[in-house]
Amino acid sequence: MTWIIDLLIVFFSFLLMEGVAWFTHKYIMHGFLWTLHHDHHLKEHGGFFERNDFFFLLFAVPGIILMSFGLTESYSDFRFWIGAGITLYGAAYFFVHDIFIHQRFPILKKINLTYFRALRKAHKVHHKHLGKKEGECFGMLFIPKRYYDEARKSKNELRG
Repeated sequence: MTWIIDLLIVFFSFLLMEGVAWFTHKYIMHGFLWTLHHDHHLKEHGGFFERNDFFFLLFAVPGIILMSFGLTESYSDFRFWIGAGITLYGAAYFFVHDIFIHQRFPILKKINLTYFRALRKAHKVHHKHLGKKEGECFGMLFIPKRYYDEARKSKNELRG
């Protein structure tokens, strides 16, 4: 029975991370740490790595610390499972943002499901703003309904 609670902790930690990522993106990346994030909005940023990649530490370190302190000799406590949820969100971010959306590795190119097309559209709208203060669509997995509706509509138009 405790494994169900552990899974729920992981699940809700993962979901909470979307809010943390949105807040961090809007108010920190597009705020006082814009110097680390602005190259991510440029078409050319001079190589494979961006200064923006340093933000993975901002998210990875709390997950690692929580998982480390959550491991005990007899069992894993709630801190471990919170850290696991944070880490899983980081993995999802890597696959969705870096691989699927920005194609930093040439895989996952041909996914044509409505949800994933909507993700790409919302992210493209976010990147059309090159300045620090402008912007929309700061989240990653939860996107405004209008982009989902647009993706569904365009898919139906392709079908004829």
